[in-house]
Amino acid sequence: MEKAKVYFTRELTPSSVVEIYRALGVSLPGRVAVKVHSGEDGNQNYLRPEFLKEMVEYVNGTITECNTAYDGARDTTSKHEKLMEKHEWSKYFTVDIMDSEGDEVLEVPNGKVIKKNYVGSHLKNYDSMLVLSHFKGHPMGGYGGALKQLSIGIASSKGKRYIHCAGKENGSYEDMFHTDQISFLEAMADAASSVTNHFAGKIAYINIMCNMSVDCDCCNVAEDPCMKDIGILASTDPVAIDRACIDLVINSDDSGKEHLLERINSRQGVHTIEAAEELGIGTTDYELIEI
Repeated sequence: MEKAKVYFTRELTPSSVVEIYRALGVSLPGRVAVKVHSGEDGNQNYLRPEFLKEMVEYVNGTITECNTAYDGARDTTSKHEKLMEKHEWSKYFTVDIMDSEGDEVLEVPNGKVIKKNYVGSHLKNYDSMLVLSHFKGHPMGGYGGALKQLSIGIASSKGKRYIHCAGKENGSYEDMFHTDQISFLEAMADAASSVTNHFAGKIAYINIMCNMSVDCDCCNVAEDPCMKDIGILASTDPVAIDRACIDLVINSDDSGKEHLLERINSRQGVHTIEAAEELGIGTTDYELIEI
């Protein structure tokens, strides 16, 4: 099997996001959904819309998000839309909260844990997708990157709870935080596979390695970054790009990496990558191409 190509630049500028996307040599057709993380109210680390503006305009994309399954500034559409205005996403872009009118089901016939994935119903309105991910740690998944955006990020509020509860129908809020960890990580991989299959051949990934805290952008009070910025990666393979990001952390000479790696390893975060590879949606055998 041919190695997956992962393009990498150490330059962290709005124009370098476009440059690395162009290196992929792909053209996303039709109506393009651009999946971002809106950033919880109070979070200081999320990617700002100004930084991504050039990239979103380049693909003529629509900013897409889904509501959360926990209390906060994004658990209802009305609150989420207000936050998108506060964080200025709506100032620059058309914003679509994809589960504002409910959800639809993507089948996961070969899923390890779940056989269906509840996604925002508006997903069907798009022909292709650009997954713009802020690579950092995560309190539950260990890390957040392309695979988390594909799974939790695109799942509806109901779908997020379903994944967190490893397929338990009508799981409670408490159930989300007491699920077997491996089952949760594999459910994320299952959900991610349903989205890659939905957009087969019409999806691309960019991971931005800056402001790398052990906490996710979903935390309203997050730790400050624990290590220096690394750069931007792009690929058409979500498994390869996430594996490459973790390898760049491991191979960094920044002593702060130990804090981030402890978060990733203590949550067994790499297992999401392993499970996704077993599902056939990508490979950890990659070539890193610096531009």
